[in-house]
Amino acid sequence: MLVLSPSRVSLGLSVGLFLIAVSLCLPRTSLADSLKITSTPPNATVELDGVPVGTTPFEKNFPGGYFHRTRTAFGARLEHAMVARVSLVGYATREIALTEGPMEWIDLHGRHHGQYWLFKCDHFQVDLETIDSTFTGSVSAVTPAQPAALEPELSFEELARRTKPAVVFLKGFEVTGSGFFVTETGVIATNAHVARRDSSLLALLSGGQQLQAKVVYIDPDLDIALVKAAAPSPDFVFPHLTLADATLVRQGESVLAIGCPGDAMLFSVTKGIVSAVGKFGAAGPGTWIQTDAPINPGNSGGPLVNTRGEVIGLNTMKVIRKNVNGIGFALSASDLLAVLRRFYPDLASAPVTTAARPPDQRHASDEPAPWPTQTESSSSSSSASFISSTSFPDGFGTITITSDPDAAEIYVDGKFHGNTPATLKLAAGSHVVLLKIAGFPDYSRTVDVPKSSKLTLRAVFATKTEP
Repeated sequence: MLVLSPSRVSLGLSVGLFLIAVSLCLPRTSLADSLKITSTPPNATVELDGVPVGTTPFEKNFPGGYFHRTRTAFGARLEHAMVARVSLVGYATREIALTEGPMEWIDLHGRHHGQYWLFKCDHFQVDLETIDSTFTGSVSAVTPAQPAALEPELSFEELARRTKPAVVFLKGFEVTGSGFFVTETGVIATNAHVARRDSSLLALLSGGQQLQAKVVYIDPDLDIALVKAAAPSPDFVFPHLTLADATLVRQGESVLAIGCPGDAMLFSVTKGIVSAVGKFGAAGPGTWIQTDAPINPGNSGGPLVNTRGEVIGLNTMKVIRKNVNGIGFALSASDLLAVLRRFYPDLASAPVTTAARPPDQRHASDEPAPWPTQTESSSSSSSASFISSTSFPDGFGTITITSDPDAAEIYVDGKFHGNTPATLKLAAGSHVVLLKIAGFPDYSRTVDVPKSSKLTLRAVFATKTEP
């Protein structure tokens, strides 16, 4: 059986006081059985368990048994955990665990009536932060774009010494895990199942520093989360690791897993080899790296590095089954790079560290597609319409973007801004709008945004690509 590997802990009062939640659970203000979600700024989209239900301020009535312990076997019970996702164009999306549990309902006669969950409170306040202020700094990556000589391999001792300062121990109220810095400004990569239950985590560095870290993004499909640590001083530079594309990973190469497994010493290392690389549906979406390097609860989110100190994956899960040993899985760094490109578009086009793989192991299929620069005249499968009007503060304009089908990813001047439909506030001037949706050719337009204007752009993805 595949088992995710966070480590659950009961944290002391000192940690609870240290963690400053970005999503505040406010005191109950009335006896009404209603759930309220508010945000700053308002008008953010609210999804409950992946289904859009409205915008903030959002309020919905639920049975009383969802808010307090069930009093009778006939009372309504919430029979699953519930998660809210709050998103607004231009701001980092937040995901909130609304419930606590599971709890066991046993009546006075000792009969078991199943499990249930309870809302933590009836009012959640979410403070959203802008993408530009959150995702600062730069990401270092190794890609197969150009052939290059191999970087020197390091001894395991030297590898541990160099890598350890960039690894962090993450503490939440119920779960602990590992992570590692991917920028010099404090952006941490970890697993979503480590960060999903909390809005704020305690990040412990190998040098002993304890920092507040906010959960700033959780991918809805991949088990990947991004966390932002507060720097101890304005000029502090975080040590961070380089990411290596999955196409550069070689079966049989030596690897080191670094992390903080539960009931063991923090920042410990284990070694092994790459057993296999590829898709593995039983583990979930993404590209997986199978390894025999021992990983345990608490290793989740920590880096799996090659002998050149490059991260090839995030340690995520292991197989626990009778007579089965040495089968662990790391979600590839390629999947992490795909998430980071939404906020760091230069990763797709800017020169980065070149490939650390011999030329005879590269294939034509390894060549990445260039960042799309399709112009108006080069797109025959899409259409657009623009409508201008007036009245908006000087120096800015708005553009409302829709698509058919909807839910396309929006990139403006190479930076990810959410999904369609959406209304964006842009500085007056020329902007490149790129829309991406799985199974269709990318759609690109150069749009001139006049000062004090309102525009609409509708993209029609007419031709579906072959799988």
